[in-house]
Amino acid sequence: MIAVTAGEPAGIGPDLCLALASLDLPSPLVIIGSRALLAERARQLGLDVTLHPYLSRDPQARRVAGGIDVIDVPLAAPCVAGRLDAANAQHVLALLDRAIAGCVGGEFAAMVTAPVQKSVINDAGVPFTGHTEYLAAHTGAAHPVMLLAAESLRVALATTHLPLRAVPDALNATKLERILRITHADLERRFRVERPRLLVLGLNPHAGESGTLGGEERAIIEPVVRKLAAEGLAVLGPVSADTAFTPASLERCDVVVAMYHDQGLPVLKYASFGRGVNVTLGLPFVRTSVDHGTALDIAGTGKADAGSLLEALKLAIELSQAA
Repeated sequence: MIAVTAGEPAGIGPDLCLALASLDLPSPLVIIGSRALLAERARQLGLDVTLHPYLSRDPQARRVAGGIDVIDVPLAAPCVAGRLDAANAQHVLALLDRAIAGCVGGEFAAMVTAPVQKSVINDAGVPFTGHTEYLAAHTGAAHPVMLLAAESLRVALATTHLPLRAVPDALNATKLERILRITHADLERRFRVERPRLLVLGLNPHAGESGTLGGEERAIIEPVVRKLAAEGLAVLGPVSADTAFTPASLERCDVVVAMYHDQGLPVLKYASFGRGVNVTLGLPFVRTSVDHGTALDIAGTGKADAGSLLEALKLAIELSQAA
């Protein structure tokens, strides 16, 4: 059983969840969201979808075309597609809390998350930087790693949702070593990659150019890479980000480890937007998500593409079977 959280109610998350009802999927799934909102959005989109109350026993026997199980988490305030309301911020977090509890307790094999709107959660007075950090805080995972995957390209991040000026201060040898070890371990355990090859980017242009363009490479990245390589891990770096994503360079690795969010993800999203999957490594369960945001401007219009959510669901099933 895979749990899918519906995300920001004013965004395209509910639209995407409803699209899953018409698909023939290899595993049963349940949507965690507002049943009333899903029913209203289905009417708005002209979809004939039956919303079944969730029963944890034998869900496979009750699967029918055009139907989907729902764990109902009511909204705090009425929702209009495309219009954010901070009153529903706690609803969004409640969806995550229910999925986390189900995964930790063994009820669900994995969780898949539709996009949330960080700004409106913060407007409600809740410090929230993203799914990755929230899931880690609520599962006791000390060192989560954000990884995006699309076909053969994988990009892991040493830092996640930080202002650019805060990135150098957030990097240190201990943290980077843990991130590389977790990435290596989860590629072996969940992705079934034998002897994963990690390509580690430098922080500065030209990977610091021997210290003339910055000292983080010599002070932090190089010593960690040398240490892990001496232990037998296939770790290479630091390499310059401007050449790391060439075909010849990517043939040498199974994952690229970028130092900050916009160093690695623009390349992946350019190559595969709408088919990429966000994976949180280092958690006690499998979590995947879409590679895009809430798309408020097209919520409720029928223009939302469920491709990334479907890829996230497929990968969640695959990774949960491998764990």
